Amino acid sequence: MNTLGIDFGTSNTSAAVLVNGRAHLIEVEAERTTLPTSLFFDYHTGATTYGSVANAALIEGREGRFMRALKSVLGTPLVREQRQIHYERLTLVEAIARFLRVIRERAEETTGMPFTHALSGRPVRFHSSNDARNAQAEIDLREAYMIAGFDHVDFMYEPEAAALVAGPLPKGKLGLIIDIGGGTSDFSIFERDEMHTRIITSHGVRVGGTDFDKAISLAQVMPLLGRGCEIRNEMGPGTFTAPNAIYNDLASWEKIPFQYTPETRRLAARFQKRGIISQPFKRLFDTLDMEMGHDIAFAVEAGKIRANAPDADSATIDLRMIEPDLWARMGHGNLSRVLNDHATTIREAAIQTLSDADLRADQIGQIVFVGGSSLMHVVEHAMTTLFPDAVLERTEAFTAVADGLAIAAAR
Repeated sequence: MNTLGIDFGTSNTSAAVLVNGRAHLIEVEAERTTLPTSLFFDYHTGATTYGSVANAALIEGREGRFMRALKSVLGTPLVREQRQIHYERLTLVEAIARFLRVIRERAEETTGMPFTHALSGRPVRFHSSNDARNAQAEIDLREAYMIAGFDHVDFMYEPEAAALVAGPLPKGKLGLIIDIGGGTSDFSIFERDEMHTRIITSHGVRVGGTDFDKAISLAQVMPLLGRGCEIRNEMGPGTFTAPNAIYNDLASWEKIPFQYTPETRRLAARFQKRGIISQPFKRLFDTLDMEMGHDIAFAVEAGKIRANAPDADSATIDLRMIEPDLWARMGHGNLSRVLNDHATTIREAAIQTLSDADLRADQIGQIVFVGGSSLMHVVEHAMTTLFPDAVLERTEAFTAVADGLAIAAAR
């Protein structure tokens, strides 16, 4: 029996096996060990593409349907609704299964081994405070693995997997994994006795990198598309503010594909016609009509990364796909302000993790940052103020979970 460790992420996915006692990451794309968790249904060829190829198809403007951040809809009714995608109808569970099948097939091709079993990482909580949705999310994900061709799948909390590959702890101290993924933030406190790692407690909340992107988009980009702008009443005098719902969905990675409907286009056209200032609503209509929601999301993500760079005083979000010379600008201070609420939620979750274990902050000697979003300045600042004496470890932020899953799978 061969078991494949799979870190199925909201934004990126990786897989690993144990080879000669060491975790070996699978090449899931050409010369890459991480695969963007993206799918593109090409309407011209009828093919489904994945990862960077899917991202490129969107950026090139190919006709089709792009999906990303599908992990975020696990446990919700949305994941089991059948959707018409070109000439076929499928649920998002089936879309996730197609992606997982590609991971399995590429792992088998690379290693020459069949994989009938999987050890899948999962967040401590898919949904922060809804136990029924948490349970349903694992049911949904398990079904996707079965459809993808696995005979059996077990699950392991992602930060607990990462703890297995963390570096040495300071003498007499405990370690804390801070795993900030695309959709969730997870925490595990652990101790180590020689080569044995023991998890003391784990905790999680539903906030992650895609929430960072959404907050930035709503604050910096969506006002350029009419968010907060006034619209004349169709009957009688007066105005009303453009409703937030359309902007909230357009700023959410997982909801973008479902905004391209005749109803939303007609709504945007009415806003453009009756807006006190029509230009922002024209941009909204063009975004929907040309299906540029994901182009905006990628631009926001790129701007976030640039603004987070150590030497960046400011950064821009390139929106020229909507209108020539259209940019949104933000600096370090702006980014921190926009993300402050999320940083506070993460800090409070870390405090709750300590409380669950009946520990003090000064008992934590090492913080291990896992997940791309854990490298955001606002996250590091929140953690270093809470644990000022802890040693920081960031060495394997993107692959620690997959490495740990490989070790656990072999056991």
